[in-house]
Amino acid sequence: MEKTIELKGIELSQLFGPADANLKLVEDAFSSQIIVRGNIIKIDGDENEVSIIHEVFHEMGSTLNRKGSLTQDDVKTLINVTASQNGHDTDNLSTTVHYGRKGAITARTSGQEAYINTVRKNDIVFSVGPAGTGKTYLAVAFAVAALDNREVDRIVLCRPAVEAGENLGFLPGDLKEKVDPYLTPLYDALGDMMPSTRLKPLLANNTIEVIPLAYMRGRTLNNAFMILDEAQNATTMQMKMFLTRLGVNSKSIITGDITQIDLPKKNESGLLQVINILKGIDGIGFSQLDESDVVRHKLVRDIIKAYDKKDE
Repeated sequence: MEKTIELKGIELSQLFGPADANLKLVEDAFSSQIIVRGNIIKIDGDENEVSIIHEVFHEMGSTLNRKGSLTQDDVKTLINVTASQNGHDTDNLSTTVHYGRKGAITARTSGQEAYINTVRKNDIVFSVGPAGTGKTYLAVAFAVAALDNREVDRIVLCRPAVEAGENLGFLPGDLKEKVDPYLTPLYDALGDMMPSTRLKPLLANNTIEVIPLAYMRGRTLNNAFMILDEAQNATTMQMKMFLTRLGVNSKSIITGDITQIDLPKKNESGLLQVINILKGIDGIGFSQLDESDVVRHKLVRDIIKAYDKKDE
């Protein structure tokens, strides 16, 4: 059996170690042939052993991003533990989006797996679903992976600054201080995927921008990964404005929950409109998540179901 692994978001010199010492440990532990070309690893051998080696590299990458380093002792431990488990739990490796600071970011539900596959096949993806289904988190993971792999030059994350029972004008501070609370979930996701020593300079030089949706007007973004979060609160004109910012070699993910529209008139939601008018266009994909994809506290799923019954 032959299997190919593409390593994304990983510093290969650190993964393989000085003089490829970590790689040699893996090669010596198994009889399968391992060939490395750039960030592509090809494994050829017994089916069960190939699965084990695949998982070993997966765990090596996860450990490296979590600890910031990877020793030969770490690699030996990972080989022994993974081999003792007979290579189980390898199904999710193909849906790993990125190796974040807290480990591998991968599909945890069938809906998330479909979402990931949709993003890989399209330049614009709309992901719709209730709170806690990982819409935003996975979108940010895709963006960070694209930046790490030099597929894009910058990331732009934005949200509509729409009050949900509060008024921006009464909040203290300047404009940035007023809108930053609306952008906190995006900062939180970035913080899970990058150490602050790396994230702060990227934010400072605008390689990564976290901004209100209104700041997108008049721009054309080439070689960028664009994310519009809480898109149910974008008006029809704002949605059109955001979508037409897409430049050459850019990708975009739009996420939202159509049950949580905070606009004065719900029928003005650009997300509701766009779902109907853009279907069938090549290069645009749609992902529908539901309560079965909730990955927060188990009670969140029950809360969503209870509210859905109330609205029936």
